[in-house]
Amino acid sequence: MADYLGYPFDPELFMYNWKNQPDPTKTALLDSGAMIEDASIANTISNGSDLYTVPFYKPLGGTPANYDGATDVPVVASEGMGASGIVYGVMQGWSEAQFVRDFNSGADPMGSQVIPGVARFYQKYTQKVILGILGAVCGVTEMKSHVIATSAAIDATTLGDATVDAMGDQAGTISLAFMHSKIANSLAKKELLEYAKYTDANGIQRQVRNLAYANGMTVIVDDSAPMVAGGSAADNTYTTYLLGGGVLRHAMAGVEVPVEVKRDPIHNGGENVLITRRRETIHPNGFSFSKPSSGYKQSPTLAQLSNKANWKLVFDPKSVPLVAVTTKA
Repeated sequence: MADYLGYPFDPELFMYNWKNQPDPTKTALLDSGAMIEDASIANTISNGSDLYTVPFYKPLGGTPANYDGATDVPVVASEGMGASGIVYGVMQGWSEAQFVRDFNSGADPMGSQVIPGVARFYQKYTQKVILGILGAVCGVTEMKSHVIATSAAIDATTLGDATVDAMGDQAGTISLAFMHSKIANSLAKKELLEYAKYTDANGIQRQVRNLAYANGMTVIVDDSAPMVAGGSAADNTYTTYLLGGGVLRHAMAGVEVPVEVKRDPIHNGGENVLITRRRETIHPNGFSFSKPSSGYKQSPTLAQLSNKANWKLVFDPKSVPLVAVTTKA
């Protein structure tokens, strides 16, 4: 444990709080099962590097022959493939000027703002990465049947029809709808959104406004869901992502020094700096990532993760529980 700015700084305790500070949006996504921790991937990336391979077996093929005592048994080889995933790394530091502490008695930007805000900062960034990846893989040509767009406003049948159109008899694997508040509000006004309810200590039934259901799916409302502005508010279009359990796989990669503190006694009369580093992978199940031929430096940028040209579908589309539905509100 090191002494920092006059109080003890324990990197292990900080990392515990960093990883466990609650965030409603991320918790909802994790609880839904759409993004799950993958121990196999975590083990694969534990020794460093960036690109990794997730092996899988293809469904068995073949044509049975007539068992008549005179015909040889047809034999085909079992087949497997691999899907490539990618680890990305990010780093960020925050500083406070010593003058702020001295000029404003009792001020503590590092302890009151920076350190408590690190978890939320990275959670917001991770969600940005998730949305970038979802947009990229939905843009892959082989996924065109999973991208449903209409110029009409969302109605009672939109999400259900889109799920069946994209997934067919696998529509039941879709369990989560990630949507903009304008879409959620439109569904609510049409009485198509059912909020979860509970009975309080006084016996009064109340709604849980951040948990709802539509078409049998759990609804997560978040204004980071894609929106494209039109000529007027009525012309705005919104993309709702419909997801199934485990469509996103997640694992943290090791970082030898994930957090450290530094004091610069010269710059701006003296500064205190907190530095953080993070490596993780978010892998859309059923897709393979290829490193860009140019501009790649051991870790993909957000723009590269969000580029459909860097992703390839390796599963049957019906095996990927992911549908993008674009509508007006």
